[in-house]
Amino acid sequence: MVHQIYTADVLVVGGGTGGTAAAIQAARRGAKTILVSEFPWLGGMLTSAGVSAPDGNELEVFQTGLWGAFLQELRQRQPGGLDNSWVSFFSYDPRIGAEIFADWVQELPNLHWISRQVPLEVFRQNDSITGVRFADFTVTAKIILDATELGDLLALAEIPYRWGWELQSEWGEPSAPVIFNSLTKRYPVQAPTWVVIMQDFGEAVAPEIPAAPNNNPSQFKGAWDGYGAETFLNYGRLPGGLFMINWPICGNDYGEGVGRLIESDVSRDEFIQESRWHSQNFAHFIQNQLGRRYGLAKKLFPHTPTAFALHPYYRESRRLVGLTTVREQDILPTAGGRVASIFNDASFCVGGVSRREAIAVGNYANDHHYPGVQFPLQPKSIRWGGRWTGTPFTIPYSSLIPATTDGFLVCEKNISVSHIANGATRLQPVVMGIGQAAGMAAAMCVELKCQPRDLPIRALQTALLEDNRSKALIIPLFNLPPNHSDWLHWQLYYLNNLQAYPASGDCPSLSGNEYPDSAFDKALIRESNCFKGIFYRLDQQEYRFTVTAPAAYQGQTWQLVTLRSHIDEQLRVYPHEQLVTLWGRQNHSGNWLLVEHLN
Repeated sequence: MVHQIYTADVLVVGGGTGGTAAAIQAARRGAKTILVSEFPWLGGMLTSAGVSAPDGNELEVFQTGLWGAFLQELRQRQPGGLDNSWVSFFSYDPRIGAEIFADWVQELPNLHWISRQVPLEVFRQNDSITGVRFADFTVTAKIILDATELGDLLALAEIPYRWGWELQSEWGEPSAPVIFNSLTKRYPVQAPTWVVIMQDFGEAVAPEIPAAPNNNPSQFKGAWDGYGAETFLNYGRLPGGLFMINWPICGNDYGEGVGRLIESDVSRDEFIQESRWHSQNFAHFIQNQLGRRYGLAKKLFPHTPTAFALHPYYRESRRLVGLTTVREQDILPTAGGRVASIFNDASFCVGGVSRREAIAVGNYANDHHYPGVQFPLQPKSIRWGGRWTGTPFTIPYSSLIPATTDGFLVCEKNISVSHIANGATRLQPVVMGIGQAAGMAAAMCVELKCQPRDLPIRALQTALLEDNRSKALIIPLFNLPPNHSDWLHWQLYYLNNLQAYPASGDCPSLSGNEYPDSAFDKALIRESNCFKGIFYRLDQQEYRFTVTAPAAYQGQTWQLVTLRSHIDEQLRVYPHEQLVTLWGRQNHSGNWLLVEHLN
């Protein structure tokens, strides 16, 4: 067989959340792009890893870029809607997510997708990466992106990377350990989870789930104590009687010998096998405890057994040593504020001016997974919209660029980030934003015939803000939705005037009555139901609602939550114990009404 050689402008290695976004964005920009994935589904964490109840960037103002477009497609394609679980506002059948990404790739003639291949060798010329060899072919490209789940290209190319913990003495991170200890030794990185999807077979008796070789039922004892079985199952409830099992408390997180993931192919395979067995045993335990009504889902993932994701959900990988490193301080709220500072790297200057570096936004509360261990972190959660959410933060472009290597970018969990801060930067929506920015940057480097480190960052930011298909947020503002007529103006204003960025995260020149009346808003209201009832304020950001109409729900009490800034403003001032008419969607798993419109 002839070993094929392909030539491209941009090569993306890895078809996960970041890589899929990068390849789509690079191709949409016009670059001749090749995407090589290990698995037959694209989307990674959002699809092939089975985490189809994603966390973070849930507020409407953060639903921009390819992440926002993905949510809009899900709303159109997912029968029964996305209000199914209580861990996320968006839970869906992973097959539909994979279908969306496949369709987006299919519509781009300049994007060539090759699946079921892994990188074997990286070629370089002096300090520049020039190509990658796979089993049956080689690809040379002007810009190459590492989007692998574990940062495999970093190792193959011998690009400096980090693995494991940094001490507090490294960067002064408040949550970092002072000395290495038993925790840092046992869990050098966060534990992955092999997601398994279970199914409610109703009155039927589900096929028995056999125990796997490393079964130890005592590991799962007390898994849903304090929650109850129904609440436990509803954590990751999906449409169609399915349940995403991705449970951190005495559940299927698996971290025994997690360092094996980067030691050798053999040791990685051993860890992966044990991880899947561990999830099988948790499913076996669930069935034994809750009954044969619950079994493994059928005909879900495109391999056997079909209930198990195609690969583990990796929370951490090798992490690039980049021009800039995102630290815990960069994701925490400013003193007395609700937002982190916008990333402005004084150490990375062009013409004596520090670069205003933000290219993606995340907002998830920092979250680390070490089985059986509670690890305290600095809080970054806030109350907003009647619920808990996270402090918004930004990702700097230079954290995607190696310190000494050209022709190369990263766009997954492998950005230049500390172990501590990775707990917030690893989430699906922010990784999708990182991927979109990396894909745009790669295509623009080809256009301008420059290296990633020399790309004018303002040109990249403007391209993301003005993208005609999926414009992407750069400056997080709680009250500036992307369909606002002045959205671009205020994004650019705060990029140019970082000192004016408000610690509250609210654009002071806007108010709720300026909220646009768009087709998007009307569609959300059309999909909602009308309710009448009594509004109760338990606290400044905690609301309840007792239904008086329709009659079918009379007397029921629900928590009121919203993802929309103008509704949040209205709820904050609505009179206690007053009648209210609202339009919203019920989430039975979370016992809340998601309010889309308020009279």
